Amino acid sequence: MPRRRKRARFEQLTEFERGRIIGLREAGLSYRAVASRVQRNSSTVMRVWKQWTDECRTTRKSGSGPRNVTSARDDRHLVRMARTDRTASSRQLAALWSIATGVSLCASSIRRRLLQCGLRARTPLYRIPLTHDHRRLRLQWANQHRDWRADWQHVVFSDESRFNLWYHDGRIRVRRYAGERHLPECIIERHSGRTPGVMVWGAIAYHRRSQLLRIVGNLNSNRYIREVLQPEAVPFLQSLPGAVFQQDNARPHTARIVKSFFAAQQVQLLPWPACSPDMSPIEHVWDVIGRRLARDPRPVASADELWFRPKCGHYFLLSLPSWEVAVNSGLIKDTTIAFGGNSLKSDSPFIVNRGKMPKRNS
Repeated sequence: MPRRRKRARFEQLTEFERGRIIGLREAGLSYRAVASRVQRNSSTVMRVWKQWTDECRTTRKSGSGPRNVTSARDDRHLVRMARTDRTASSRQLAALWSIATGVSLCASSIRRRLLQCGLRARTPLYRIPLTHDHRRLRLQWANQHRDWRADWQHVVFSDESRFNLWYHDGRIRVRRYAGERHLPECIIERHSGRTPGVMVWGAIAYHRRSQLLRIVGNLNSNRYIREVLQPEAVPFLQSLPGAVFQQDNARPHTARIVKSFFAAQQVQLLPWPACSPDMSPIEHVWDVIGRRLARDPRPVASADELWFRPKCGHYFLLSLPSWEVAVNSGLIKDTTIAFGGNSLKSDSPFIVNRGKMPKRNS
């Protein structure tokens, strides 16, 4: 039995195109000539002309199929319900609709109505809780450093990050219109939780990176000096002339004993506003590693297995190549990094490509 030929899909004729077909036909042009003018098939032109001569109209007939269960007023009510609780799923909205109106409506119909009204389920923007003082200090810091250009080449960004044994599937969605991503009701605040995993420390510079250190247990100021600063951070800074060290304002970083250690080692620190992890480029490194670990289908039984897994070696693939390799590869571009509502220019190949750098030639 021969296969049924698939019907080609075309866009529907607009009212202007239908009127143009009628005008060209009344001007005496043939079906083929009109079809060539309007870029349509001759059969389409014939149907439009026949409808005009037989019915004296050019409007398209309404499509067949069941009518909408909801009216325009019901759709507006449904939109108000969805905007009241942005995180409500279509099933939850269907249950609320049934309670409010006494009419059963399936979840798929809810989704279709909301899509027709411009409300699409999207991933919410996660952020840490920020007070008014936090925002003020972030903006003040950005204004103070907005004119930095070559200065960023001397900054060493450091941070700790935790990689858990499992990750949430991220299926939380918010219903919003286009351009509403930063509305407070469309944002879910992110809070850290204590789950089994591996805590690591690392630092990146404009062309180099430090070794990745594993931190077992709670990190206090004494351990920070003994296990991070003395064996790795200070030697790494001393190998970079004029290096400026950046760290966040965690308690182990700002303790009096740590400040005394930095003063004794003559380490220049970059002032950093509180609650601003999103302003550090090293967050892109943790994001790349976390995404690659999350995509690994193999289950992880313990934290030691996660640490020794070859996937954890992605950090070493993120080291910056030499300046010549970056130039020859065309990776050095002029880009903008957002800092608390402002922006800073940087041409670092690492920041431009967010860690997607070629391997260093041995």
